[in-house]
Amino acid sequence: MNRLRLGLITAGFLGCSPVAPGTFGTLAGVLLAWLLRDATPYPVFVLGLAALLYAVGRALGPWTEENYGKDPGRFVLDEVIGYLITVCWIDAPSLMALALAFLLFRVFDILKPWPVRAMERIPGADGILLDDVVAGLYGLACMAVLRLLLPGEGLWVYNGA
Repeated sequence: MNRLRLGLITAGFLGCSPVAPGTFGTLAGVLLAWLLRDATPYPVFVLGLAALLYAVGRALGPWTEENYGKDPGRFVLDEVIGYLITVCWIDAPSLMALALAFLLFRVFDILKPWPVRAMERIPGADGILLDDVVAGLYGLACMAVLRLLLPGEGLWVYNGA
């Protein structure tokens, strides 16, 4: 049972990476976003998955802190959630959009502008998860602005090719 819990909080053990576990964990979010590209309506499926993962992460938060301490680096389910929020928009994102979202989300997750860092001070599982939710919202806002500044559906939206 503990191995299953570890597999969940580490996004398939990506968070067990000895270097940059958050970056590797975010790659699980990229894969999930890509796998959902044909789901309609895309934002509903992506946000639904993010909500489900939040519930799982929240339930596993006490076990995680008991075994690995407060907000351990190997807990990367929050990075997956934040990334899914970053790519949530009207249509499935293109590969270029997925890559740009990856970069933007990681920047906000690492720099932790206000109120991202403040979210970490919330006790328990919500403190582990909410900083990445807010970083994901920052990423989503940047993606929306970039999409307005650089129009062209082929640039942003997966076209099935």
